[in-house]
Amino acid sequence: MPNNDDLTVKASVLTIFICILFGANPVAIKLSLTGLGSFTAAGIRFAIAAVVIFTWARVKKIPLKLNQKQLGQMLIVSAIFVVQLSCFYMGLDKTTASHGALIANVLPFFVLILAHFFIPGDSISLKKGIGITLGFAGVLFLFFDKQDLTGDLKRGDLIILGAVFLWSSSAVFVKRIISEYNIVQITIYPMIFGVPFFFLGGFLWDDQMIRIINPTIIKALLYQSIVTASFGFIVWNSLLQKFGVTALHSFIFIMPLAGVLFGVLLLGETITPHLVTSIIFIVTGVIIVNLRRKKHPVSVH
Repeated sequence: MPNNDDLTVKASVLTIFICILFGANPVAIKLSLTGLGSFTAAGIRFAIAAVVIFTWARVKKIPLKLNQKQLGQMLIVSAIFVVQLSCFYMGLDKTTASHGALIANVLPFFVLILAHFFIPGDSISLKKGIGITLGFAGVLFLFFDKQDLTGDLKRGDLIILGAVFLWSSSAVFVKRIISEYNIVQITIYPMIFGVPFFFLGGFLWDDQMIRIINPTIIKALLYQSIVTASFGFIVWNSLLQKFGVTALHSFIFIMPLAGVLFGVLLLGETITPHLVTSIIFIVTGVIIVNLRRKKHPVSVH
């Protein structure tokens, strides 16, 4: 795969746009959860996304068939995917989109730590160590945010943090097996295998699978499934193949900023001193970790 760090102006603008789209995704999830149960919302999102990506793969004639070994590996990835996304949706139902967006962006730090132990040659340098420390310090500030006196917000934050750890575990596992797959296979099979379990979870554990359906909820679902999980995935990985991970990951600090901004603008969430401090620490940590890197342990999108 080419690894050219010099993005064209057009590619840079497109990368920034995609990062903004990804950053806004927690807000779309929060909007969909106003009328849907956590498991049900995840099931609908990934059912639509799987259909869109499958259609795109057929048009592009991208092979999707798995051999027996790959099927076993995909079942492992899918199991983590179901638990991880279930936790993320349940956590986001309890906390704010701003908190969710910031905590989701400690993913690179978890990946660096796990890669240090499980991927040969991916050791933590001083620069990475500083970035990781700043990132987790930022999350710590969120837990001292006094927006919610009942503690529900903090429980939501902890659930999302657990989801991000599972996500990073999956990312490191995928890194070890990625050479045996194309990108579409790695992405679509967890969705296909996971969707029935999301709907089963909705039937068993959602208070109500569908409380209300309105245009806002429908648009939020379409945004998650088509804009980010389908279009965003296709464009991001196309850019990855052309320009390499180092160039693209120089822009990922935009994601938490976009998440907080859209949470404030669209959901009326409050900007507190703790939230601002968390933004500064997490964004600075992401920038330090990604500054002039020669390699990256895993592609997360």
